[in-house]
Amino acid sequence: MARTQSAADAGIRPVQNAAYRQSISLGVREVTRRLNAALGGTLVSALAGASDTKSSYRWAKTTGSEPRPEAAKRLYFAYEQWQRVAEAEGEHVARVWFIGANPWLRYDTPVNAIREGRLDEVATAAQALVDDSFGG
Repeated sequence: MARTQSAADAGIRPVQNAAYRQSISLGVREVTRRLNAALGGTLVSALAGASDTKSSYRWAKTTGSEPRPEAAKRLYFAYEQWQRVAEAEGEHVARVWFIGANPWLRYDTPVNAIREGRLDEVATAAQALVDDSFGG
C-alpha cells in the first residue's frame, strides 16, 4: 500500500494558526474530500492546477491516484484558507470569497491565484477578510 502524501511532503511552510494545524493533521485525500464538499470538484481541480476537472474526485478516492506534489501543496493551502475564512465568516461567505473578484488579488479570484501559485497574495487576502481590513 502506497504511503499517503502529507503536508510536509508537499512543501508547506510552518505557520502558527489553528487552520494550518488542522490542515496538516489530515491526509491529502481527506483534504481533497473536504474541499470537494465545500467548493465542488471542478473548482478544486482548477485551483490545484489540474487540466482534468474530475481529478479531485480521483484524488479523494482511497484507491485513486494521488495529486502531484505541487497540486498537493495547493490543496493543503486552499484548505487552510478555507478553514480560516469559514471559521471567521461562515461557509457561505467562504464559498463566495473563493470564486469572487478580490481587490487584494488585483480583482482576480482566489481560485485562479492559488492555481497560479500566488499563495502569499491569497493568504494576505484571507487575513484581510478575517481581520476586517478588506478594503483592498
